Amino acid sequence: MQTGPASGAIPVALCFMVVRYELTGSALAGVRFAISPLNELVLSLRSWRDPGRYPLHLPWVRRTRPLHERLDTEVLEALVSPRNWLPDFLTPQPSSPLTRFEDELARLSSTPAATVTQGLLATYETDAQIPAVLRGDRALQRVVSALNDYWELCFAPDWPRMRAVLEADVTYRGRQIAQHGLAAMFADLTDRVRMDGDGVEVRTGSGTVWAGRADQGLTLVPTLWTSAVCVAVSPDDLSTIIYLARGSATVWESAPPPAAGALAGVLGSHRAALLQRLEAPASSTELALNLGVTPTAVNQHLRALRAAGLLVAVRDGRSVLYRRSDLADQMLTSITSG
Repeated sequence: MQTGPASGAIPVALCFMVVRYELTGSALAGVRFAISPLNELVLSLRSWRDPGRYPLHLPWVRRTRPLHERLDTEVLEALVSPRNWLPDFLTPQPSSPLTRFEDELARLSSTPAATVTQGLLATYETDAQIPAVLRGDRALQRVVSALNDYWELCFAPDWPRMRAVLEADVTYRGRQIAQHGLAAMFADLTDRVRMDGDGVEVRTGSGTVWAGRADQGLTLVPTLWTSAVCVAVSPDDLSTIIYLARGSATVWESAPPPAAGALAGVLGSHRAALLQRLEAPASSTELALNLGVTPTAVNQHLRALRAAGLLVAVRDGRSVLYRRSDLADQMLTSITSG
């Protein structure tokens, strides 16, 4: 899957298309979600070339840029072509929401030489345009080493915060499927995606159409590093849709949002801010990361709000998700309208 400046995962020239994935038989039940640390790491490299395309990530870009001098910038910068494309072998399809970076990096290090060459040629168009640093028998090992250093220095400290947003999105989508069905979930990803019968259509505008059978099911991958939905370039590629994760705009927020004065006066600013955030369900871990406070502090506030009848707690797998109660909704509506 090529990455492009407008879409985040395919070249802009190929963005204007309509793709249809046929989901029949077992494939219809094979829609799955996955998270890729390597995918996020690699896609973030485009912010080095043009940070203005990622305004939501400017706090992170600004904070990590001084660390670049300790990295193999020659290799990392070469991975993004002048067209803002990235080689396909750097963004393999993840298999699970629990994917670990170490496992993906090991998989990358064993990429066949022919696959590397094919990916570089597709990215740079001609052999002559491939940067010298990406040539030779040891080039892949240098790429792996550079990505690992980039991960450890710039990404790993913030990965729990990033993963919390991605996992919250996956949990939300799963709940949508359970409560409203696949069609409603696809329609909520973006206005460019819809389920039509046993097929999923991704519209990107030009009228160009191809259809492919997703015999092994369809993998949906949330990301923080795109502005639109992304699909494979041809029906022969892996059946994957990459889409902007819900809540991406909050990933670098570290302070409570402004709370209504009257509500904050009664509950305190932190509890009022929590109540405002919990229009959609979220876990205490996610809330702590987004608010920049400890899980212990968040749990104390959540217990108090729940005891007052303002929150409802629902277990979702290993997590407990909190959302506003009807009483809280009524109270907020009264305060806003008053």
